[in-house]
Amino acid sequence: MEWFVAKVFAKYNYWISILIMLIGFYAIIAKENLIKKIIGLNIFQTAIFLFFISLGAVKGGTAPIVSEEMVKKGYPYVNPLPHVLILTAIVVSVATTAVALSLIIRMYRQYGTIEEGEIIEKLKEEGIEVK
Repeated sequence: MEWFVAKVFAKYNYWISILIMLIGFYAIIAKENLIKKIIGLNIFQTAIFLFFISLGAVKGGTAPIVSEEMVKKGYPYVNPLPHVLILTAIVVSVATTAVALSLIIRMYRQYGTIEEGEIIEKLKEEGIEVK
């Protein structure tokens, strides 16, 4: 049993990422306020960023600047690909958040609220079927 606990706690960064991901998912599903849903989406995305960055870590790894000496001596180095992908994902996340917030502002001007339930009620009053 001790080896199981040791193995589980050795990967604590994965467990923390999953916990943060679940918190963000809960906020997306449970909240009625659209701004809170966007905050939950950002928390979820941040958890994914942390997860991928932790996948790219190498114990004892050096910077990914490879020289002939490093190749001959067989030094391990950190894979730069996850970091580059996460930089791109952060840019996409910021753009997604900006578009979502602009749509929420437009909905507030149209319906006078940012609560999902109230918007659905107003749409039904207008005769628009909402599923």
